[in-house]
Amino acid sequence: MDAGVSEADVRRWATELDRVAEAIGPRFSRSEIRDRAGVYLRGLTANVERKNGWQLAEFVGDATPDNLQHFIGRARWSADEVRDDLRSYVAERLADDEGVLIVDETGFLKKGTKSAGVGRMYSGTAGRIENQQIGVFVAYKSSLGHALVDRELYIPESWTDDRDRCREAKIPDDVAFATKPELAPRMLARTLDGGLAAKWVAADEAYGSNSRFRRFLEARRLGYVVAISSATHLFLGGRRQAVAKHVESVPPEAWRRISCGPGAKGERLYDWAFVDWDSYEIDGFRRGLLVRRSLADPSELAYYFTHAPQGTPPAKLIEIAGARWAIEECFEQAKQLVGLDEYEFRAWHAWQRHVTLAMLAHATLAAIRAAANDESTPTPPPRRRRSKKSGST
Repeated sequence: MDAGVSEADVRRWATELDRVAEAIGPRFSRSEIRDRAGVYLRGLTANVERKNGWQLAEFVGDATPDNLQHFIGRARWSADEVRDDLRSYVAERLADDEGVLIVDETGFLKKGTKSAGVGRMYSGTAGRIENQQIGVFVAYKSSLGHALVDRELYIPESWTDDRDRCREAKIPDDVAFATKPELAPRMLARTLDGGLAAKWVAADEAYGSNSRFRRFLEARRLGYVVAISSATHLFLGGRRQAVAKHVESVPPEAWRRISCGPGAKGERLYDWAFVDWDSYEIDGFRRGLLVRRSLADPSELAYYFTHAPQGTPPAKLIEIAGARWAIEECFEQAKQLVGLDEYEFRAWHAWQRHVTLAMLAHATLAAIRAAANDESTPTPPPRRRRSKKSGST
C-alpha cells in the first residue's frame, strides 16, 4: 500500500466504485451482465500493468478473456445510456457555477486497417501522422475537479464512402461523415441538454477557427475562449485583416503580465493583450480578441476569440484560456490509470463501450479525489437511472 494511503481510503474507494456500478446497473437487463459491468470498472481502476483482455481477465479471476470480450463485444447494452449516467455522475460530484466545457481530440495508435475509423492521420497525441483512430471528447472542469463527459469516434470520409468496410467494422449505416468541428456541437448540446450546467467553453484552434462552431456557442449564450489561427481574419479598427497583422499595432502599454493558472512548475505567466466590442447579435455579451505572448520568446504568440457576458474582466478570460490543460490531463490520466487506449476491439460499438466505461472509471477517481480534498462535504450516493460590423468576424 502506498505511503499516506490508509485501509480506510481503500475501502472508501471500493465503496464508491460499487456505488457507481449500482447506479449504472439498470442499463443492463441481465444480472450477469450487470455484475460484469462492475467487474470491468474495478479492473480498469486496478493496479494492472495493461488493461487488455488477458490481464483484466487474470485480475478478475477468469481463465480466459472470453467473458470480458463478450461483455464489450456481444452483450446487449447501450454505451450511450451509460454515457448519460456518466454525465449525471459528474454533475452530482464535480459541478459548480463556473463550469467549463473543453473540446479536444486524442489519438489511439493502431496496427492494420480493420479497426473502425482507423487511418493515417495527424493528432497532437503523437505529434505526427500515424496509423490511428481519433476520438473527439468533451471534458468538464470546475473548482472541484475535471473529467471527460462525452466522446465521438471520428470516421474519415475514406470510411463513410465505403459502406461495406463500415459494416465490417459494425459502423451503423446512419453514421455519415462529419468533421471534428461538426462532432463537437453534437456533444456539447447533449451535455448541456442532459443537465450538466456550464458557463464557459474552451477549445483549440481546430474548433475555434470554425465560425459555425463559434456561432453555435453564441446561440447557446455560452461564454467562450477559443484558440484561432494567426491567419484568421477580423474586421477591427476599420480594417479587415489577419489577427496577426492587427497585433502588430498593439502598443507596448497594452500588454499585461498575468498567470493563466498554476502549472507543474508554478504559475503559468504570460504577457496578454485584449480588445473587445459589442456582440450585436447576442444581447448582454461582448466579443473580443485575446493575445498571449511568451515571456521566453516574445515572437511566440497565441490568439483567441472570446465571447463573454458584459463586464467580464480580462483576468477571467485568461483563466478560461488556461483551462484547456484540464482535458490534456484527463487524456493522460485516463490512458495511464484506467486504460482508455488499451482496448483490443475493432468494432465501432466496442470502442464506444470500452471508452465510455474508462471515462466513468476516471470520473470516479476524480470524484474520490474531490471528496478527499473536502472531507467536510458528505458524498451522497449517485442516483439510479432507469433504462430508457466593426469587431465582426
